[in-house]
Amino acid sequence: MQTGFLADEEKTLALGEQLGRRIKTSAVVYLSGELGAGKTTFSRGFLRGRGHTGSVKSPTYTIVEPYETLLEMPVFHLDLYRLGSPDELAYLGLEDYLSREAVLLIEWPERALSHLPPPTMQITLTSEIGGRGIRLRANDAEVLHGLVF
Repeated sequence: MQTGFLADEEKTLALGEQLGRRIKTSAVVYLSGELGAGKTTFSRGFLRGRGHTGSVKSPTYTIVEPYETLLEMPVFHLDLYRLGSPDELAYLGLEDYLSREAVLLIEWPERALSHLPPPTMQITLTSEIGGRGIRLRANDAEVLHGLVF
């Protein structure tokens, strides 16, 4: 596990970008934290690190936002905040996403833990005075080695 402090939005974007470049295989990334903690900002940086140059919107209402034309493999950004029931994941095609070589960025995973695969990486963001705290866990500790906060 690694912990750090992100002083502003640019630091959050930069860390997301670093991790986006480092993940080379299919992954399930859990993003946890309160409303406004920086999960979507982190995701925006992650997608930049994967080669996305357009805007990144929170999938709060669409629940899934696909980014299929990225380097190496697609990324599916999920926001489960408005999920009515974990059973809705079947209707959203979760199995289809999991059967592909892809990265799943999942905000609010605690809303459907019983229906999600175990994470390959867990990221928790917390609001703190002067910025954000971050805690990272990864199955492959090498992915976290040498991160610059």
